[in-house]
Amino acid sequence: MLILLSVFLVSASSFFALAETAITESHKSRLEKLADDGDKNAAAALTILEMPENVLSVVQIGITLTSILLGIVIGSAIAPLLEEILHFLPYAHTIAFVLSTIAISYFALLMGEFLPKKIAWQNPEKYLRRFHRWLHVLEYITRPAVLSLSNSANFLLLLVGINPHVTDTVTEDEVKDLIEQGTEEGTFEKAEQTMVDNIFHMSDQTAYALMTPRTQMFWIDLEDSIEHNLRLIKENPETIIPVGRDSLDDFCGILHAKDLLDACLEKRPLELSAFICQPLFVPRSMETFRVLEKFRETGVHAAVVLDEYGGVIGFLTLTDIMNEIIGTSFDADEIDAPQMIPRGKDAWYMDGLFSIDDFKEKFDIDVPLPDEDKAHFQTMGGFLTSYFGYIPKETEVCQWNDFTFEIVDMDRARIDKILVTHRRRPKTNETEENAVTRER
Repeated sequence: MLILLSVFLVSASSFFALAETAITESHKSRLEKLADDGDKNAAAALTILEMPENVLSVVQIGITLTSILLGIVIGSAIAPLLEEILHFLPYAHTIAFVLSTIAISYFALLMGEFLPKKIAWQNPEKYLRRFHRWLHVLEYITRPAVLSLSNSANFLLLLVGINPHVTDTVTEDEVKDLIEQGTEEGTFEKAEQTMVDNIFHMSDQTAYALMTPRTQMFWIDLEDSIEHNLRLIKENPETIIPVGRDSLDDFCGILHAKDLLDACLEKRPLELSAFICQPLFVPRSMETFRVLEKFRETGVHAAVVLDEYGGVIGFLTLTDIMNEIIGTSFDADEIDAPQMIPRGKDAWYMDGLFSIDDFKEKFDIDVPLPDEDKAHFQTMGGFLTSYFGYIPKETEVCQWNDFTFEIVDMDRARIDKILVTHRRRPKTNETEENAVTRER
């Protein structure tokens, strides 16, 4: 009888441990797929995952009770037997008690915890589908006891000032850490991790951050001859082209290069104004994901970015957003990409269009640049123009923290080239660290 009771308790402990792992490790998406394929057990198992805390409470009570009963039953059988065997030793009773406790603990952990959990880890969804009926029955039977214990625990938490109803949420950093861990273990490709990181980064960006600035836009002027404009279109890789009349202040719309190609192949007369269509118009502050939704809803994959006065300040296409996710493709002819070139020790030549984000990443800067939140600049040239407070001239110098910036070249009113010098010194917590000096 004692042997049968011990076997029952070990089996019950193993069942509860296996069920606990099956609940905590099962993937809801896998069960949903099985349920969609007609698996009724998977559909029933999903009801457990909807509110797993109810069944987990039953499982944890079961594990605790079986462990206690197993210790009492087996201990009462083994301890006297060991004491009889070791009767010739001093303190035989104490030694027998210690040895029986060690043996029971080892056996209970092996058969009631480690082994069933390792089995469940192999395929948790399989065991959750197999045992969901038993779990539902146990949850129904023990519901009064579980509610009583749960309410008592909540009351004690309130007494010590802890809210028992706080729900756990998954943060962006936790998702990134999981994907990084999966990449290290080979579950994800490095490119997949990069794209997910880029998507999270893009979620914080606005249309202004991703647009092509007005000064860098390729556009055609309807006042120019059609031969001149066609030559420009042929020489430029852009497929969606803004159109203005004399300047972008008189914005007319956009052209699709494909429409012009179709007209040429069909030998139709080419009147550029006949091919103009209207893009989306978005404010500079619109979030990138919102712009993406607009592209999807309207089928128009180009947007003109406007300032608060309605003036054109940039151009944003679906390609720009995709490049933000997958990375900008390399073009051997793209020689004007913003660069940062070393020049001796602790000095670099930098393009005025070099990204603020890339600059901060290069030098491990984790604080905002002066007026970054107010001025909304995205490039080093924009930062320095804001920092000087006026359009600087060549050879002018300014300092910020450990950096010295010298204006090397200007392209009319735009900073084109910068010499950056970084004086490395120990970091301090003094507020004077952010002091600013300017010198001519």
